[in-house]
Amino acid sequence: MPRVSPTRTPMAEQAAEERIKNFNEVPFGYTEEEAVIEAQRCLLCKRPTCIDGCPVNIDIVGFLELTAKGDFRGAIDLIKESDALPAITGRVCPQETQCEQVCVMGRKYEPVAIGRVERFLADWEAAQGDMPVPELAPATAKRVAVVGSGPAGLTVAADLARLGHRVTIFEALHEAGGVLVYGIPEFRLPKDIVRREVDYVCSLGVELVKDYVVGLTATLDELLEEYQAVFLGSGAGLPWFLDLPGENLSGVYSANEYLTRSNLMKAYLFPEYDTPIARGHRVITIGGGNVAMDSCRTALRLGADESIVVYRRSREEMPARAEEIDRAEEEGVQFTYLTTPVAIHGDEHGQVESLECLRNELGEPDASGRRRPVAIEGSNYRIPADIVIMAIGQSPSPLIPRTTDDLETKRDGVVVIDPATGKTSKRGVFAGGDVATGGATVILAMGQGRTAASAIDEYLRTGVW
Repeated sequence: MPRVSPTRTPMAEQAAEERIKNFNEVPFGYTEEEAVIEAQRCLLCKRPTCIDGCPVNIDIVGFLELTAKGDFRGAIDLIKESDALPAITGRVCPQETQCEQVCVMGRKYEPVAIGRVERFLADWEAAQGDMPVPELAPATAKRVAVVGSGPAGLTVAADLARLGHRVTIFEALHEAGGVLVYGIPEFRLPKDIVRREVDYVCSLGVELVKDYVVGLTATLDELLEEYQAVFLGSGAGLPWFLDLPGENLSGVYSANEYLTRSNLMKAYLFPEYDTPIARGHRVITIGGGNVAMDSCRTALRLGADESIVVYRRSREEMPARAEEIDRAEEEGVQFTYLTTPVAIHGDEHGQVESLECLRNELGEPDASGRRRPVAIEGSNYRIPADIVIMAIGQSPSPLIPRTTDDLETKRDGVVVIDPATGKTSKRGVFAGGDVATGGATVILAMGQGRTAASAIDEYLRTGVW
């Protein structure tokens, strides 16, 4: 018999038949007792591989050991030495492919539920009404501009503020958080939690300026006249389309627009909030990532009779988190695999009527390591729909590169950086997150933010580029 439970502590959540009727968070989180029990499953490895699996190198064994002893204050303080946004990463970080994937416990049993314990600790701290500010280094008088208040920008700002630098975040939207507020739905990441984490970063002395579009309100070069360094964390807000016939029909959305209307602009509360959104009866989402899962699950909550995902590979190749796919299935989302869209058809009024598709079979693996979908000639068929959502990826906005000299980008608009430092081709300018990777995960953006913050600090102190 093992000395600890071979299975992780379950976490209660809303029943599927209830949660599709609301936008409330699906999982309820651990109780104090459950968090302690789960933390006690940690083997306290001498060489903890879980820390290596974390993009921001949280002392996971350390905070689990403290939690197991009931020292929640010590545990959350330890987390926040590396992660300024634990309530967010505890909810949306793909732990199953990072820290938990390499958990030694997972070699024989279920890995420790690291993310669930992290979430508990962050929520416990908030419930105490006491989020103490850590000791800051002496002020340096060096000024840093951070473009974008998403996970990368917030991480850079927090790290640099703790190092004594004066940091100003410039956010294009009217609310801070980047993809955390416009992209991820309320039922997966409540916006009150995002605001709480943003407030914590600001409590470190960070200034936040909203409704400020760098590249329009001011150029990057103009910022460099006032600040000694600039970090670009402006994300990837330019949606991709498939260039299909019929993409301009009424009822075709990019996932960016669909989710931004619902999340940031609160369309799900219409008419209390005055943002309209189409509430289709039969909604198709094209794609297989987390954004696609957010879109198809949002459609159900907005009243769709049927929500259908069309994906060109099989379930095994889907890049979305397994638990998000599972929850979508539980909620009644229908999945149509091995299917490639080829056209969108509309009625005489220009409204979407159906999606024409080809059936696929899987061929040899491509550059991603997944088997390539190969269309079966002559297998065309149509799926009736009145809304089609494109959730196939996105690129950075071209606004900043177009208004900046000497900033190297790739063909898709991604800013070229040195991955070891976050340095761009332009002196004094660093970048990280989706603007430097295309669409990726919150925690990877934060990891790049931490790397860049260290390099920015060295640059400010030495002047060496």
